[in-house]
Parts: sequence; C-alpha cells; structure tokens
Amino acid sequence: MSLRSLKKQRRIQVIALAAVALVLSTALIGYAMRDGINFFRSPSQVMEQPPAPNETFRIGGLVEVGSLIRGEGHEIRFNVTDGGATVPVVFAGVLPDLFDENQGMVGTGKYVDGVFRASEILAKHDETYMPKEVIDALKEQGVYKDTGGTDS
Repeated sequence: MSLRSLKKQRRIQVIALAAVALVLSTALIGYAMRDGINFFRSPSQVMEQPPAPNETFRIGGLVEVGSLIRGEGHEIRFNVTDGGATVPVVFAGVLPDLFDENQGMVGTGKYVDGVFRASEILAKHDETYMPKEVIDALKEQGVYKDTGGTDS
C-alpha cells in the first residue's frame, strides 16, 4: 500500500467517525429534550380536542371569579377560562403570592378525566405582565383588554 492510499483511507475513517458522532449527539439531544417541551393550550383548545391523559402540556388563561376553593391540606381547586371555555384545575401545593381570581395564570400538568391536574402553577409577576400565549388566547376569545402596560 502506498502512503497516498493510507492517507485517503485515514481521511475517510475520520469523516465517517465524525458523521457517526454528529448523528449520535443529535439523537441524544433530541431524546433529552422530549420531556422538556410542553405545548401551550388555551381552555378552548383543551375542550375542542382533549389531550391524551399521559401528555404533559401548559394551559393558561384567567382564574374564574368565584371558582377558587381551598380544600383539606394543600389541595386547591379552581377553574381557568379564556372566555370561550372553562377547564377545572386541581393543584396540590403552594400557590404563587400573586395568584388570585380574575388574574392570569399558566399551569403545567395533565388533563385526566375532565380535570387538569397541575404539577406547577405560575402567576403573572406584576400588574402589567401576562405571558404572550395567554394574551393571544384571551384576544382570540375577545376577553383580553389592554391595560396600556407592556407584556415583556
């Protein structure tokens, strides 16, 4: 074998190894991120096409006035609405300080047997901020009223 053919063979091996490493790293990144991606749905979207009970997603809207019920222990029940539909929510944990009726919220969890079982609840962090997804969902239902603040 000549020196030239050895260099050519070595170059092909390095390129093949780099391609395999690229494919493997892309697959590992995709596998790691599959649980970290939670799709956002408005209450209207949840009622129109209920997600599978094992699908984790985010829901957002306004906490319906008169629906907040604090149960025994840490369990809290309330309804989230976008003006077009209402979804009952159950959460076991401590609510954020700014969580209140008729305020914006986003929850992460699963929709099981007609109830959104939240594992995390977020509330807007000041009087002018609301997540863009929630604003878009409320505007779509004609419920959102611009308060003149910024949403960033």
